[in-house]
Amino acid sequence: MSATPTEQIPDPTAESSGSEEAADTISKGAEAIHEALSEKDLSIPEDVPTADDPSSRASKQDLSGAGFTIDEFASLLSKYDYNFKPGDIVNGTVFALESKGAMIDIGAKTAAFMPLQEVSINRVEGLSDVLLPGEIREFFIMSEENEDGQLSLSIRRIEYQRAWERVRQLQKEDATIYSEVFATNRGGALVRVEGLRGFIPGSHISTRKPKEELVADFLPLKFLEVDEERNRLVLSHRRALVERKMNRLEVGEVVIGAVRGIKPYGAFIDIGGVSGLLHISEISHEHIETPHSVLNVNDQMKVMIIDLDAERGRISLSTKALEPEPGDMLTDPQKVFDKAEEMAARYKQMLLEQAEEGEDSEVVPLD
Repeated sequence: MSATPTEQIPDPTAESSGSEEAADTISKGAEAIHEALSEKDLSIPEDVPTADDPSSRASKQDLSGAGFTIDEFASLLSKYDYNFKPGDIVNGTVFALESKGAMIDIGAKTAAFMPLQEVSINRVEGLSDVLLPGEIREFFIMSEENEDGQLSLSIRRIEYQRAWERVRQLQKEDATIYSEVFATNRGGALVRVEGLRGFIPGSHISTRKPKEELVADFLPLKFLEVDEERNRLVLSHRRALVERKMNRLEVGEVVIGAVRGIKPYGAFIDIGGVSGLLHISEISHEHIETPHSVLNVNDQMKVMIIDLDAERGRISLSTKALEPEPGDMLTDPQKVFDKAEEMAARYKQMLLEQAEEGEDSEVVPLD
């Protein structure tokens, strides 16, 4: 049988022919090891920190090899700042459309929610009319987080703010806009401008149609009042028509019109779709107690334009200036209408002479 590994190790105490030689070899090896260890300094260096020494821990500068700097780390965290406030406008991604609203990812801890009524300034049948899953757009934060950490969002608020900005700009430009009448009431008509609800007072509607038949009609309009704080947007159909008509009219011009209404202070004359006022003092050189004594509703007549007020949307008319002789409008109105153009030409000449006299009076003579 072959020897086992333990049997191959020399035993210095064994009594055999090689025991003394083996013992001598082991003794020499031990002495050599002892001499080598005695020459090596195995004491602990004084500069090696202990485990509880703060200097043994990694300092902030040790991050220099970690793949990003402290500034880069702070920048990364800033991208996930959850300090959202009501009134903020943020970018968000639509990821779910539900029956009562939409779930929006704006980078907050919890998905934000936008109610159906906040999806647009205009009426919509459903969320899909305005939003698409995966769409990225701006949202207005309406409130603080609720108990579940969820924010409420709105698109309508953004559209509302921008609509008022646009309307104010249009008013500043004195623009004429076109809008569809969607309803009428006792006071006037209702329209929408940039999604905002506007009101046209009955006194500023100039049309032969009954007011109730204006629904679905598109009307030219001018702005009368734009007040976001009071949520008042008031417009005028009459001013828009008058401005359009004024662009083709001039003071001193004779036009044909029809009496549409008579008041104690004068008569309203329709001249090509717009209304001008023939004041009682401009009917005749003779004193008149009431316009009813001279005029009747639907009378066709010639009148002369004596003033155009585009800002107020008013046209002032006169038949007094057309009278060949004072009082002709009371005694022979047909004579007034027959000689209307001739008398208007005299009136224009008079205005021209007055203007020239005014220019001469402004010239300062030289010494």
